[in-house]
Amino acid sequence: MQIGFYFDQTRCTGCYACVIACKDWNDVPAGPASWSRITTTEKGKFPEVSVTHFLATCYHCASPDCLPACPVGAISKRAEDGIVVVDREACLGNEACDMPCLEACPYNLPQFGAEESAKMQKCDLCLSRWEEKKKPICVDACPVRALDAGPIDELAARYGDVREAESFAYSATARPSIICKPKNLLR
Repeated sequence: MQIGFYFDQTRCTGCYACVIACKDWNDVPAGPASWSRITTTEKGKFPEVSVTHFLATCYHCASPDCLPACPVGAISKRAEDGIVVVDREACLGNEACDMPCLEACPYNLPQFGAEESAKMQKCDLCLSRWEEKKKPICVDACPVRALDAGPIDELAARYGDVREAESFAYSATARPSIICKPKNLLR
């Protein structure tokens, strides 16, 4: 089984509730590290303009490029649910390592804090919440219900199997575990 995300780009207003809830729940201090981010794309010319947002978080890829890139094997993929996790104790940190995990990720998602010898950190799909049969905090925090999470095949059956959207290109090698409902923008 592979757990993943569903993101409805037609609903997202860019309110950042998911980002704030994630930082709060995971005790990510203020600074450069953010386990989820919102990207915004604006297109058009007045009076025909459009804006869209996309959630950038670890997509728990079926074949994560970051995993083999780590020189000490600090990144692994759980067999039971496909969630990609980081052993922060094993991570060498940003000062002792060239951060190949960051360079290998097609989405530039591994995060490092501002502290000295910062260790890699990223979304773990709120593992403690999954154990309690709860959705990730970002899903529960979204006021417009633009997010969902669960087994990727169930998400595809429920929402369709679209894998690309504005500001997001599907990597055929990494195979990110995300289903999208794209918003059509002016071209």
